[in-house]
Amino acid sequence: MLYTGARELNHWTTTEAVMAIRGGCLCGAIQYEVDGPLFDADNCHCSMCRRFHGAAFSTYAKFNAKDFRWLHGETDLRVYESSPGRGWAFCRRCGSSLGLPSDGKLIEITLGTVEGDPNVRPAEHIFVGSKAPWHEILDSLPQYDGRPPGKNG
Repeated sequence: MLYTGARELNHWTTTEAVMAIRGGCLCGAIQYEVDGPLFDADNCHCSMCRRFHGAAFSTYAKFNAKDFRWLHGETDLRVYESSPGRGWAFCRRCGSSLGLPSDGKLIEITLGTVEGDPNVRPAEHIFVGSKAPWHEILDSLPQYDGRPPGKNG
């Protein structure tokens, strides 16, 4: 599948082709496809993401809901609901974290589940105020103690 999107660049419009982004869980039971670009990627250092991923931080990216579809295994998807309508989606078989759902739909995916290059890079570190004390952030991306100003989640 091929996604063709137009973007404005210096008042000129260019068309670029982007291959559909595919991904899935560790055991392969669940697989998805995004027929459009990923955007707003960030590294989340909140204590809940750290616990859920078993890592210093997690990396998520958003997508347009109309571009997302399950290829197979949606029945193996489970959600740990940390607050009403919000939580973490994972595979019931292998435990792989797949993303962040809201009101029953996935709204962000974990970049670690993407096959190949997701064509997006994290733009910031969020919830650094609760980062793991043993982890030192060494890149030059902006850091926010919580959610960046103007961004909801």
